[in-house]
Amino acid sequence: MSIERKPQRIIHSVAPIRICDNGGWTDTWFAEHGTIFNIGVYPYAEVQIQIFDRAEVENRIVIHAENYGERFAVAPVGGTWTHHPLLEAAVEYMTVPDDAAFELTIYCDAPAGCSTGTSAAVTVAVIGALDMLSPGRMTPYEVALTAQRIETEMLGQQCGIQDQLCSAFGGINYIEMFQYPHAAVSQIQVNNNIWWELERRLVLIFLGKAHSSSAVHEKVIAELEGAGPDNPKLDALRNTARTSRDAVYAGDFASLGQAMSDNTAAQADLHSELVGADAQIIIDLARAHGALGWKVNGAGGDGGSLTLLTGNLSWQKRELIRAIEAASPGFKSLPIYLSRHGLRLWEAA
Repeated sequence: MSIERKPQRIIHSVAPIRICDNGGWTDTWFAEHGTIFNIGVYPYAEVQIQIFDRAEVENRIVIHAENYGERFAVAPVGGTWTHHPLLEAAVEYMTVPDDAAFELTIYCDAPAGCSTGTSAAVTVAVIGALDMLSPGRMTPYEVALTAQRIETEMLGQQCGIQDQLCSAFGGINYIEMFQYPHAAVSQIQVNNNIWWELERRLVLIFLGKAHSSSAVHEKVIAELEGAGPDNPKLDALRNTARTSRDAVYAGDFASLGQAMSDNTAAQADLHSELVGADAQIIIDLARAHGALGWKVNGAGGDGGSLTLLTGNLSWQKRELIRAIEAASPGFKSLPIYLSRHGLRLWEAA
């Protein structure tokens, strides 16, 4: 099944993952409108397309899911999605030209189920790369909405819009969803001192196991759907996004940390299991080591990750990381860097 011929062209695509999604849950169909603050960071999802002469290869389209050690052929339209439905659905949705034969390789350093929007970053990168095979170019906003549409309409999953927007645009974002799924994205522009200091203070902690909370999420969705978009619990989440935006513009890290912690408390108010026992261990250690704030990434639940905002002194940050990693074999600090860019596309010479 492996394609061994020399490619005619090579297309590259990368998209950042997302952390610190204050205001999450308000970017959903049942919230109807929302405000979300989030930060795009590396490691990014990486996609590479090798394009071949159709007459020289056995299988027209091959997907190489490098993280899983899998390589398999797919039908461009009407096939059964049996390996990685999200990737296969994206290939089908993009209706690549009939004469295109290629191998699509996907890789990401972020662990699967890390609650950092990895699947959204992968989908954004795949769509952007496939778009390079056709005349014309989709805008970042169009790529994000297409990625979200694939998850919700083709795969029938519950999915907000903010992860895809963060991957497409990158940077630090304030997103105003005025009517689901339509939104305005404002990238927060700050001077290098604030940017570098925020990057220095942020810590991403993986809890050692993939995020899994579908049953809890269904309970939360059922409650929020019944209460309507003006539910005070949703308003509490929306408010943390506005506070986060203002804090970053002002370089007020104490206020940003408080907004992160307030958001995590608001998540727990939706359902106590959205802030799991492992997450609480991290929060207690962060508090004991003088961290300014903590955010359970994504919707919350068992597994996943947290974003921490540390204080002034770098040695205290390193001491906190050592304490966290000593607390459990599964806890791990993942190196991150703020993304200056969102989706990036280029073709190798």
